[in-house]
Amino acid sequence: MKRLRFLMPLAFVAIMALTSAVTMWLWNWLMPALFGLTVITFWQAAGLLVLVRLLFGGHPFAGQHHQRGYRGHFHHDHWHKMSGEEREAFRERMRAFRDKRGFNTVSRKDDE
Repeated sequence: MKRLRFLMPLAFVAIMALTSAVTMWLWNWLMPALFGLTVITFWQAAGLLVLVRLLFGGHPFAGQHHQRGYRGHFHHDHWHKMSGEEREAFRERMRAFRDKRGFNTVSRKDDE
């Protein structure tokens, strides 16, 4: 495995080049015809991939909690560790906040 470690940067560059080329090809095939946008170059497609990753994919230093999904999320775990009284107190605080701020004043079954 150590012998192949030097191939990792090369594999990353190859995958980035391939995805940039595919992105460029798809953009240039679809976007000008559908929306009248201009064609893009390979480097613009690579920049677009980086931008999309930054905006929607998080950043590489975010940690493992993004990969565990909802069940591993702090709030989910915290909610399930609450007692029934603590949950009801939390719901009451949220109702008071919602009413004070004027959010969604439509009553629901659990509000009655």
